[in-house]
Amino acid sequence: MSLVKWQIKRFNELSLAELYSLLQLRSEVFVVEQNCVYQDIDGKDEKAIHLLGEIEGELVAYARLFKPNDYFEQASIGRVIVKPSRRELKIGHELMYQAVNAVKTHFHETKITISAQLYLKKFYQTHGFVQTSEMYLEDDIPHIEMKKD
Repeated sequence: MSLVKWQIKRFNELSLAELYSLLQLRSEVFVVEQNCVYQDIDGKDEKAIHLLGEIEGELVAYARLFKPNDYFEQASIGRVIVKPSRRELKIGHELMYQAVNAVKTHFHETKITISAQLYLKKFYQTHGFVQTSEMYLEDDIPHIEMKKD
């Protein structure tokens, strides 16, 4: 049994504390840890549904999910993140399992596109994603497009 309590919320269902926690976690990893200055608050959070993974009230895992044509032509998963201090729990795979299932449940979609950081290619391959583009830079970080059908 997982230690993680998973929740799905639309933007307007997030409490202020939940929104603050998810933005803080995204900043901790995508801006500070990866030393990447970029605009994380991109105007897309309001279209997404948010997958929150908590342990004893602490946000430890997160992803945002989009229906087709809200980000890519297909449904998509993005901002996939596990809190650095909790990575030893190896919950990244559980996070992706939950995210893929949430796309199926909420959007009735099985085709999913992601923009993956290149170093995570093997991780996403274990979840059925295949590389569909050459490497490209997004915010000076190597990425590839990957799809799951």
